[in-house]
Formats: sequence, structure tokens, C-alpha cells
Amino acid sequence: MPTAVLPRSAASARWLPGARHAHWLLAALLALPLTGLAEDYDADGEQRPAAEPEVELPAFPQTENLLPFTVSATTNNQFLIDGSSLSVGSDGVTRYTLVIVSSSGARNVSYEGMKCTTGERRLYALGRADGTWARARNDRWVRITNSTLNRHHAALFSDYFCPIMVVQQTPEQLLDTLRHGGHPALRVRP
Repeated sequence: MPTAVLPRSAASARWLPGARHAHWLLAALLALPLTGLAEDYDADGEQRPAAEPEVELPAFPQTENLLPFTVSATTNNQFLIDGSSLSVGSDGVTRYTLVIVSSSGARNVSYEGMKCTTGERRLYALGRADGTWARARNDRWVRITNSTLNRHHAALFSDYFCPIMVVQQTPEQLLDTLRHGGHPALRVRP
């Protein structure tokens, strides 16, 4: 039996009301996943790391807790870590207070973090002359490079905190490494 063919205008009249609803439903469904993408991914489509909770700042460093570490024989600056500030978080981040003393006696104090797994560092706060902290404005994770300007970060990473990608798990291990001038795996044996 042949099917009845409706005139174009009659078929369109029956289909259009449902099409309007389907159009809005489709638009709403497409918008839902985009909302989640905006939160979890950056503009390049890369997944964003989970937000790090705000870090509690340590007590300001005391001279008796400072441990020197070697950066280079060519620098006149002295580089020190506050042993009482050393921690390794459940997130795998090593946190520490860094003190740099120039040959003229000027002191720069900062509270920082280092990720051994990714080779990155983060500045949390800068020390003020009155012994208080000022939270860093730019506290993003940045790659550690072995440049002349930030050689101390490269030295901490490769010689003390993360040698050969070994993540030291406790502050005691980190203190021992600082006291012995580097990680045992890097020492030359006689």
C-alpha cells in the first residue's frame, strides 16, 4: 500500500515544534561537558594539576638552624637551608627555607618547594627585614634550570634533595644529606 505523501508545508508544520525543543536540548547537553573542561583543562587542552592547598609558613629562620650547602666554587655568596623548616609533604613536595648571604652581608630569605618528580620549584614567600613573611605574588611552579642566575636551585635539586631522581622521604634524610655535603649516591668512593 502506498504511503500518503503530505504536502511539504503540512510535514514541516508537524515536525517544527519538536525540532525547536530538540535544538534547545542539544544545545544544553553540549554546554554541560564544556563547563567541566573549562575547570579541568587549560586553553591548550592540557589537564590542569590539582590545586595545591595554601601552605603554612614556618617560623622565621634562626642562625643556629642554618646549614650551608655548596653551589659553586666561583660564587662569593653563602647558601644556607634552615634545617627546622625542612619537610616532605604527602604530595611529595620538599619544602624548605633558603637563606642567601651576599659577600657584603645582605640576606635574602625565601620559603620554597621542590618537586623531585617533575624538576620544578615554587616560591611561597619572601622574608622581610623585620623577620616576617610576605606571600609571593607569583607562586607558580617553574622548571629548575642549571643557569648561572639560579644555580642554587639546580644544586639543591641534583646534589641534595633529588639526586638521580631519588626522592628522599624524610626531613632527617635531607638534613643528613646537607650535613655531609651531598647525597651518598653521588659521593666518590676511594
